[in-house]
Amino acid sequence: MKTFKIIPREIKEQILNRIKNEGVTVIQAATDAGLSPKTVYNWLRAKTLSNVSILEVARLRRENKLLLEMLGKWSLEKEQDKRIKKS
Repeated sequence: MKTFKIIPREIKEQILNRIKNEGVTVIQAATDAGLSPKTVYNWLRAKTLSNVSILEVARLRRENKLLLEMLGKWSLEKEQDKRIKKS
C-alpha cells in the first residue's frame, strides 16, 4: 500500500509558482520536492479547473464557432477557385 502524506498549501503554492513563473519543468520541481510528477500534474489540473470562469468559457466557445465558420468559408472558396481554374 502506498503511503499518503499531506503537503502543506504553502509548499504546493511554491512548487506551482516555480513551474509557472520560473519556467522549471514539472519533473524537476517534483524531484526537488521529493514528490511524484503525477502529483504535481494533478495539482496543476485541479488549479486550472478551479480558476476557469464560465464567462470565459462561453467567450471561447463563441470565438471557436466563429473561427470554424471562417475556416469553412475559406475552404469553400479555395475549392471553388480550384474548380474555376480547371474549367
